[in-house]
Amino acid sequence: MLKKILHWLLTFLYKVEVKGLDNYKKAGDKVLIISNHTSFLDPLLLGVFLPDNITFAINTHISERWWLKPFLGLSQVFPIDATQPLSLKALISHMQGPTKTVIFPEGRITVTGSLMKIYDGTGMVADKSKASILPVRIHGAEYTHFSKLRNIVRLRLFPKITIQILPHTLINPEPGLTGKSRRKYCGHILAELMSEMIFATSHYQQTIFSALLEARTIHGGGHIAAEDMDREPLSYNALITRTIAIAHALKAITQEGEHVGVFLPNSTKTLNIVLALQLYGRVPAMLNFSTGSSGMISACKTAKVKTILTSHRFIEMGKIHDDAQRLAEQVNLVYLEDLATQISLVDKLKARFLCQTADYWYEHQQYNTESPAVILFTSGSEGQPKGVVLSHANILANHQQLKARIAFNAQDIVLNFLPMFHSFGFTVGTLLPVLNGMKTFFYPTPLHYSVIPEIAYDIGATIMFGTNTFLASYAQTAHAYDFYNMRYVIAGAEKLHENTRQLWSDKFGIRVLEGYGATETSPVISVNTIMDFKKGTVGQFLPEIKYQLEAIAGIEDAGLLHVSGPNIMLGYLLPGNSGTLVPPESVYGKGWYDTGDIVNVDSEGFISIRGRSKRFAKVSGEMVSLMAVETHATKAWPDAQHAAISLPDDKKGEQVVLLTTQKGATSKQLTASAEGVHAISLPKKIYVVDAIPVLPTGKTNYPEVTLIAAKTR
Repeated sequence: MLKKILHWLLTFLYKVEVKGLDNYKKAGDKVLIISNHTSFLDPLLLGVFLPDNITFAINTHISERWWLKPFLGLSQVFPIDATQPLSLKALISHMQGPTKTVIFPEGRITVTGSLMKIYDGTGMVADKSKASILPVRIHGAEYTHFSKLRNIVRLRLFPKITIQILPHTLINPEPGLTGKSRRKYCGHILAELMSEMIFATSHYQQTIFSALLEARTIHGGGHIAAEDMDREPLSYNALITRTIAIAHALKAITQEGEHVGVFLPNSTKTLNIVLALQLYGRVPAMLNFSTGSSGMISACKTAKVKTILTSHRFIEMGKIHDDAQRLAEQVNLVYLEDLATQISLVDKLKARFLCQTADYWYEHQQYNTESPAVILFTSGSEGQPKGVVLSHANILANHQQLKARIAFNAQDIVLNFLPMFHSFGFTVGTLLPVLNGMKTFFYPTPLHYSVIPEIAYDIGATIMFGTNTFLASYAQTAHAYDFYNMRYVIAGAEKLHENTRQLWSDKFGIRVLEGYGATETSPVISVNTIMDFKKGTVGQFLPEIKYQLEAIAGIEDAGLLHVSGPNIMLGYLLPGNSGTLVPPESVYGKGWYDTGDIVNVDSEGFISIRGRSKRFAKVSGEMVSLMAVETHATKAWPDAQHAAISLPDDKKGEQVVLLTTQKGATSKQLTASAEGVHAISLPKKIYVVDAIPVLPTGKTNYPEVTLIAAKTR
């Protein structure tokens, strides 16, 4: 009777919804139910809403609390202490018979809003008992006053709570594993299962604007979402209001589905423009202005862009009048200052009203989540840039994949200096924080090496994304206290050098987390985390990313990486292809993306990049990694920059050439430093240069390096 009353009361207060009851019924008689732990309500919710008589394996100290006993009396309680082997053995014995037993593998209520540490003991219990594992996700209870997230998220009286039950599975350790190795393996599988559960139950099948509205509901309309150098904080309400006002003005000069160029720097105004275009089904094409007018004109032709949005202020400050003039000869340039004059007071008042009612009227727009959300252009570091079309679902799926592994929260401040025309700067640096309650601070360029550490100090930044080139430069100029508040520094886009990693560790006490991805994957494929970290790797694959390694002749311990998953692009827009979308496809079929990278994946799932397939030289029939050559050079001269390329050679097919900024560098010095390395894996020639050419994203500009080497030879 009490269970029925509580069922009615909780449903009335929290609109509790249970999904996947069929999965519960299919799990069998001997079931270990694993659940995330969001609040003190969790045992009550599971005890009331799951069928049958549930047994709870709960921490001994918690089970003895007087105020929980009336609720725990609804079910059988099995007190355990995860630190005591005898306690776990007793639980394994209990699991030998028919039972439905709930255990919280984190062992405690989350204090971050994300998964906490997963104890290996739960995996061992599942392994030894041979019970079916039934993952259950509780979502929404973390926003109640029964959670431990006060002052971290906005708590509410009666948020909606969802209990989602996934299909059951079994832990099957590899044959021959025993003792601690077997326990560690089972714990790792369980942690993977929990993170896969978080992603599988996440909501990413929506548009970016609907995700923005959802973020406002969760964090409040007054919560600050963005700020830039004008120092005008933008709340969710202000962001949505301005977006609607601008969207109505743009609607009059563009058509639904049109690709509209965005020729603007990092700022809150650029964020407004991007969201405004997406609101009514226009597609922002983010132009890489560092390529000059010729590069932007080429991109416009590839993406069939007829209109470009820019700003007089940006043109003046950037002193790029000539580029703007050449663009104006090819396409229609619309300036934000002129657009603003078309937005009347009535339009602004209407936008304010529509902001307050957006949760209702936008729901009926019915935009397809698989429709294009943005066009980004590949960096062109090894060839002519292509247009990469990402859908709303691609971008939001990648956000949820990251959230399943890394604990972000509404108190975080992201310093975003990576340009929005770069995938890292657009989807991770800009949209990830804005759509998830963090504040993003826009800085217009990553090249101000002495200013950016000061900005980080001034705003109390907690998260920063960058490339090795930029992170190394900031560390050299920064005061040791500039990054005092930093929780995460994540490196991507190029290999993180060991001396950069060590410098951040020694000077700031910060462990840089290296990740890996591509524009075509929205962009993150893998990342090291605080809990799962292996030096020298780019981390483990994110949830729901499948991979295949294609064998490459001459390379034994690695292969060409192909990936598939919900974050893989819609397709390419290729130069000279009349704007036709070319969906991803590789030797493994449609929907698979050939990364072009040769990688090794170890037994724990950590990825090591051996190099680009195009960045291997074939010397006398042997495959030589140009990235490995650069690694040897960095070891010999850690304070210099290096770039290795290959040039044709009449006798050996190709020869390896190294460009370096190390004054007086010689082959003899490099050979002495790279002791034990075969001579064929070292450069035949070394040229000293004043600087290694780089792209605005921080990547080495290899076409330019090749031209310099060819001229020098």
